[in-house]
Amino acid sequence: MEKTIINVETGETITRELNAKELAQQEIDTAMFAAKKAEAEAIATAKAAAEGKLAALGLTTNDLRALGL
Repeated sequence: MEKTIINVETGETITRELNAKELAQQEIDTAMFAAKKAEAEAIATAKAAAEGKLAALGLTTNDLRALGL
């Protein structure tokens, strides 16, 4: 895997291979990003399901807030 480095002062672009430590960190970062994305998607799905159940009962999230729930 290659790493591209851009010097913002000169505009110079350098491309080089990642060393073992950088490659391991890249894999960790990728896994953490995927886990956070999956968690966010699960929360969004659960929220949509809960709102669907409320809608089936004729309620909204504002109704629950008004009831103090």
